[in-house]
Amino acid sequence: MARINNQITTPADTTVAMPSRSLQYGAASGAAAPSVYGLPVGSPDLALRLKFVLGEILGLLFVLASTGYIFVVPSSISRPALIKAMVNRIVKRTLDVIGAVLGIILCAPFWIVIPLAIRLDSRGPVFYTQTRVGINRRRKDRRCFPLSQRDDRRGRERRRENYMGKPFQVIKFRTMVQDAEKLSGPIWAIKGDSRITRLGRFLRKTRLDEIPQFVNVLKGDMALVGPRPERPNFVRELSTKVAEYSGRLDVKPGLTGLAQIENGYDSSVASVAEKVRFDLQYIRNWSLWYDIRIMLRTVVVVITGKGAC
Repeated sequence: MARINNQITTPADTTVAMPSRSLQYGAASGAAAPSVYGLPVGSPDLALRLKFVLGEILGLLFVLASTGYIFVVPSSISRPALIKAMVNRIVKRTLDVIGAVLGIILCAPFWIVIPLAIRLDSRGPVFYTQTRVGINRRRKDRRCFPLSQRDDRRGRERRRENYMGKPFQVIKFRTMVQDAEKLSGPIWAIKGDSRITRLGRFLRKTRLDEIPQFVNVLKGDMALVGPRPERPNFVRELSTKVAEYSGRLDVKPGLTGLAQIENGYDSSVASVAEKVRFDLQYIRNWSLWYDIRIMLRTVVVVITGKGAC
């Protein structure tokens, strides 16, 4: 202890004792060294200093991110239903990519055997591409309200032709003779169709002709499971004849689907109406487990040839 100005003081780590006559404004003898960011200048603990600065930076970033989310992100995006839909979309896309990669790897022998067999069976290319209609991402018609030419400041319609969905090129192993629809035009395949080659009947029965569509899945034009993509002329025709047909375009078309394993290939408007019922049932009840069940049932269809023509 020390006696200063007739008072007894007790030494402490947080106090500095000094005579009153030596007190000067703004200075104290024995005071702690100046600090920066709460740490003494020249502190040997560099790791602690860096940790403190990093915490300050992360705190600033959190404040900026929170402010941006509050003032920039629309409130509609924060809705639980929309967040769930976004998560489901990411999960389904992840499953599609993994499944497509595994499918291409597991089917590697077919990529060698089937092209050779097609060449030996009939004249023409190995692969067959065709325009199909995919998901309809446009939920509203931007020109649904007619305006006068003076008031209409919108740009020209970007769609040169309304396919009712996004068109893409589907890839298949060729199962019909070359130029099969040159004279007849687009028509449905029927039982005993003379346009289908001998090898083509086997490929269609086992669904092996659709193996190249794993590439369409990787590109994002298709999913592993969903409604089968249809040709533009059939989409336009059937949307006027089959109730709720356009509803099947709300999701990506699939390599397989509930309608395919239950109803097989289309052969008439009546069969399409039945297929639409299965497609809408799948869309309303979608889940990850639902997709897995359909893919497992597809394996049975491939083995048994159910629904082929």
